[in-house]
This record gives sequence, structure tokens and C-alpha cells, in this order.
Amino acid sequence: MKIEAFKMFLKPGFEEEYERRHKEIWPEVKALLKESGVYDYSIFWDKETNILFAVQKVSGDQGSQDLGGTEIIQRWWAYMKDIMETNPDNSPVSIPLHQCFYME
Repeated sequence: MKIEAFKMFLKPGFEEEYERRHKEIWPEVKALLKESGVYDYSIFWDKETNILFAVQKVSGDQGSQDLGGTEIIQRWWAYMKDIMETNPDNSPVSIPLHQCFYME
């Protein structure tokens, strides 16, 4: 098992929409994440900065950020690009974070 964390950036005014879309996450996206070994995934929102902080536990070699070559993830990125800062390929701007402490 490994733990991955990263931050992303939510556009101002889209907080409720972001939460709504994730409450209704597409079953195909959820299934792909689980099939890829992502089994414990949380995203937290810093209201002061609109930074999204994600942390996930992964049992395989691929986390969610490694699935961009799949059709369903490309569709999800296109769906989310209007409310998040994105790269030219529609992937969310995502900055990996270094783990400096872990307590089991």
C-alpha cells in the first residue's frame, strides 16, 4: 500500500457544484479507480484558498493521477474543466505533495 496526496485548484463560485458532481460521481469512474487499486480516496476543500487537497490509498502501481489515458477519465476531466484549473489536455492542475509524517 502507498499513500498519495496532491492539491488541485477550484475556481471561485463553484464550491457547491464541485460537491454536487462528486456526490454523483459516475459509476464508471468509481469502478475504474477501484479496479486500479485506489481504495480510500478523500478530497478536502480549503475555503480560504479554494485549494482542494486529495489523499488516496493505493494498492497497486497507479493512483488516480495515472489514469488519464482512459476514455472515461478524459470524459470526466472534460466535464470538470469548467469549475477547476486545468492543463491543456483538460486534466486538473495537480501538484503532488510530499508525505513528511504518517501515524498508523
